[in-house]
Amino acid sequence: MIDLRRLHVLREVAHHGTVSAAAKALHMSTSAASQQIRLLSKDLGVSLLEPHGRRVRLTSAAQVLIAHVDAIEAMWRLAEAEIQATEGEPSGLLRLCGFPTAIATLLAPLVERAKESLPSMELRLREAEAPESFDLLFAGDADLAVVESTPDNPPPEDIRFDSQVIFHDPFDLVVPHAHPLAESHSVDMRAVEREPWVLGVPGSEHRRHVLTACANAGFRPTIYGEAREWSVIATMIAHGLGVGLIPRLIDLPPHLKLVRIPVAGPYTPFRHFLAVTLRGGRDRPAVAAVLDLLDNFVREAEVIGPVENP
Repeated sequence: MIDLRRLHVLREVAHHGTVSAAAKALHMSTSAASQQIRLLSKDLGVSLLEPHGRRVRLTSAAQVLIAHVDAIEAMWRLAEAEIQATEGEPSGLLRLCGFPTAIATLLAPLVERAKESLPSMELRLREAEAPESFDLLFAGDADLAVVESTPDNPPPEDIRFDSQVIFHDPFDLVVPHAHPLAESHSVDMRAVEREPWVLGVPGSEHRRHVLTACANAGFRPTIYGEAREWSVIATMIAHGLGVGLIPRLIDLPPHLKLVRIPVAGPYTPFRHFLAVTLRGGRDRPAVAAVLDLLDNFVREAEVIGPVENP
């Protein structure tokens, strides 16, 4: 049987015109993408690529193959789901991956709960940031990923993946316990326009969230502290370098004297959690059962409820 992953790579080469561009689009190395094409060519016994100046182009055989790729993939996913649905209770191995916050707050508790509600299934868990999670899904090394939505993720129209928002994690304003706003039940972003700020280092998702929230409120923050780790950002805030925005699901170091204040008004920043599978993967009974369990867990946890100040 033809390896569908290799067909994915060939399709990207057809679209981008070079193996290196296809590899970048697929979050793979160029050598890994080339190896997939070579293996597919060997499986079929035909040449699939030929030089064309500084680029490559598909051979006639490859063009015929590409014309059938979408139909082959759709039919295979449907057949797989229908076959598994005849087996009764979901069973077997399901591999999950996600970034640290998703594991700590959602996936690890989910695996524990599944031992009772899905006893015929074996769930395994792996920490991975979004780029690696998409790689694992595409390579067939993961079945379900929970990732943060970022501009660098594959777009919604990417035919390889199926992504759905499962949870919104709001950012709270975090201030030292002696700050004038510490007794507030909520705060508008415009009230902290003139405050010094602590935020993530350049290029980080945290920095992007903070700068976007401040821009939406009509100002650019004055930055007094920058850090990579949440604990370091919290420490800087506790020692008076500035205020900061920290997602509600992030546990602050308990020894620090900090106060969380929910952000109110039209400029409330959120980060979005996505549940991602390969296209058609949600129809698999095992994946559907775990997604239902995840949805129930999120609803019961009420983790986006109001925050109580100490």
